[in-house]
Amino acid sequence: LGYMAAKKHIELNPDHSIIHELKKKADNNKNDKSLKDLVMLLFETSLLASGFSLEDPTTHSSRIHRMSELGLGIEEDCPATEEVIDDLPPLEGDDAEASKMEEVD
Repeated sequence: LGYMAAKKHIELNPDHSIIHELKKKADNNKNDKSLKDLVMLLFETSLLASGFSLEDPTTHSSRIHRMSELGLGIEEDCPATEEVIDDLPPLEGDDAEASKMEEVD
């Protein structure tokens, strides 16, 4: 019954001010982790609003906390926060060999 499962589609309004601002920020720095957090939050929020459930709600919650801290100017050196950042998709230009070496260590 896998063919009966709902497919996920997302439609973006390219003229929306959020999309314009995200594009500007991405053009300035494609490796900005807070920008990637924002994009993932938008995607996950759209999933929730459409009735889908998240694979890992804890990760979503951690992103919300990180973005809240960033917006409030709070800089906490919490080890748990550093671990969760690893859940983000790879940054553009990341060296695949370096990642493999880290896995071995």
